[in-house]
Amino acid sequence: MARGPRRALPASLVATGLAGALALGCLSGSTAALADEEVPSRAEVARAEDAALDRAGELAATRARLALADARLRASAEEAAQAAEAYNGARWAAAEARRELRASQRSATRAGELGERQRRVYADAMVASYQLAPELSALAALTESDGITSVLETTTVVGNAQEALEQRAEAYRAAATVAEVSADQAAQAADQARESAEQARAARDAAAGAARAAADEAAAIAAEKADLVADLARLEGISVVLAERRQSDLERRAAETAAAAVEAEVQAADQQAPHPGPVAAPAPDPAPVTPPSTPTQPSTPSAPTQPSAPVPPTPQPAPAPPVASGAAAAVAFARAQLGEPYRWAAAGPDAWDCSGLTSGAWAAGGKPLPHYSVAQYEQSTPIGAGDLRPGDLVFWGSTSSPSSIFHVALYVGDGRIVHAPRTGRPVTEESMYYWTPPTFYARP
Repeated sequence: MARGPRRALPASLVATGLAGALALGCLSGSTAALADEEVPSRAEVARAEDAALDRAGELAATRARLALADARLRASAEEAAQAAEAYNGARWAAAEARRELRASQRSATRAGELGERQRRVYADAMVASYQLAPELSALAALTESDGITSVLETTTVVGNAQEALEQRAEAYRAAATVAEVSADQAAQAADQARESAEQARAARDAAAGAARAAADEAAAIAAEKADLVADLARLEGISVVLAERRQSDLERRAAETAAAAVEAEVQAADQQAPHPGPVAAPAPDPAPVTPPSTPTQPSTPSAPTQPSAPVPPTPQPAPAPPVASGAAAAVAFARAQLGEPYRWAAAGPDAWDCSGLTSGAWAAGGKPLPHYSVAQYEQSTPIGAGDLRPGDLVFWGSTSSPSSIFHVALYVGDGRIVHAPRTGRPVTEESMYYWTPPTFYARP
């Protein structure tokens, strides 16, 4: 049976079907593509892991280089501090040599004047002895003619004159010897003064060179750290400003943690130290045992005298008020200089080095100290870390010998110090464990 012709579909329906088919095809294709992207290959995972490890390694290496840069900065600052204090010591020694020279010259002058006086006295005595010679001849004639009483008197006078002449001669010889020795000592003092002055000049040049080297090293390290912090910012995907702030915070926290650890060690060591004070307390125990015997027992104060022996250490704090007042003035002076710049060999009024600051502080406290850390320790009373109180001095040395001291600070309480640290850092108040543990402690 023949079919009639097919009716044609409307054009709009055909277009809609084609669009739907195309959309379905596109959707299925995009879904497949997304599925392929969400499942990285093993190679891609390995590469990502390697990149993360490389980035972590770079971060660790960068932080290690920052730590090394800080260590180099501290080392150069320590060398500069040692050179600066060596110069302060040489200046102090030169000043002492000049004082010794002046004292020797005064002694030599006095000895020379005394020798000259003794020479004149001896010369007068010699003249008098020559004038007495005719009397000696007359005395000889009288003794030959069976002498009289005046002969004995004249003999006594002559003997006394000769003895006096010998005494004058001995005094002159002694004065001349003293004058000669004094002149030699003055000459030696002059040589020592010249040598000390030369050593001071050499130490000054060395300190200036060390200060320049430390400043150059600090500038180079600052530039290096800026580059390293920029690397950190790149590796961590943050801004340089944020990286700098973060690095500063990390360094500050690390320093505080290290300082706290050192302080805890020092306090633990101090607590473990034996304290003989309580041992003397049981001494009064035998005293109550003796009273039952006779009334004569209390009359013997031997038992009470034993506890009286440990009592003298307790009154010792009695003279503390003047020291405390001086210490308070020293602390107040040091804190008044906070923020002022460090300059080697400076002792105020607007710049300081370490021993210049402590010298100025204790001058305000009523006790002059030399502008030299070693001499400050030698002129103070050594104490332990557990005995520290405000106004005491805290020292750093390169060895266990006080002669190696190269830095000093003023203790202000609560484990804190005020000091002039180094070039580039002003007078600061901070933990006394900010750096390395102190080596010595003393009370002016």
